[in-house]
Amino acid sequence: MTLAATGELVLAAAAAGRAVAAFNIITLEHAEAVIAGAEQTGKPVVLQLSENAVRFRDGRLLPIALAAGACAEAAAVPVGLHLDHVKSPELLRQAADAGFGSVMYDAAHLPYAENLETTRSAADWAHANGLWIEAELGEVGGKNGAAPLDPHAPGARTDPDEARRFVADSGVDALAVAIGSTHAMTSRTAALDHILLARLTKAVDVPLVLHGSSGLPDSELAAAVAGGIRKVNIGTALNVAMTEAIRTHLTPADPRPYLTAARTAMTATAAAMISALN
Repeated sequence: MTLAATGELVLAAAAAGRAVAAFNIITLEHAEAVIAGAEQTGKPVVLQLSENAVRFRDGRLLPIALAAGACAEAAAVPVGLHLDHVKSPELLRQAADAGFGSVMYDAAHLPYAENLETTRSAADWAHANGLWIEAELGEVGGKNGAAPLDPHAPGARTDPDEARRFVADSGVDALAVAIGSTHAMTSRTAALDHILLARLTKAVDVPLVLHGSSGLPDSELAAAVAGGIRKVNIGTALNVAMTEAIRTHLTPADPRPYLTAARTAMTATAAAMISALN
């Protein structure tokens, strides 16, 4: 297979009433495991690099992006490459040359008018450079180690009327919505507001994206897809699987045994979560 366009994968899933799993990767082992899991299920998948992951790699996007792209080119299923949670305009403008087909520009922490203004500018640039662009309205909590938002806090839920206006005025291709999930959850105990999801699906004419999906049980993931979610972001579940495997198989002199175990554990996690969506 060749590297696929994220937008095409999401739109194809939407047409079939399905969702594409999008996994945040940090290391080469993450990328290899996600693709192996996707190959086991026979489903397309998206590899995502976040701004935080790029920061971890000393701010150098190209080495890990090229490695992920090479993994995608060798995969037996279609694989998209997505730059996730970008706040830096400088990083945004590296996306096209680094092989990404899509980007998520994250200004959800800003007041509505500022979010719209900066996202509109990002969308104009992305479209001029052939990129599919996702944004967020309402704020999915738990980013960067922050505590989850109170469900009644301003911005903790996406307003359908605001979402309709935001999509029309910003020109984005997909919208991440806040409906009860939280980033960085290590237990799968979260529950979504499915009534709100139904209202958002009716209000918005672009694909909806669910962030913070590692904290959702399979039943909630399946219900989210049935309710209109078309891209499901997963990251923490991979890292939990990786860390637990490394703890069990850690050796003092050779990293290969514990990295092999970590990759195997992440492959199983990726395959299970992809299967839960379809």
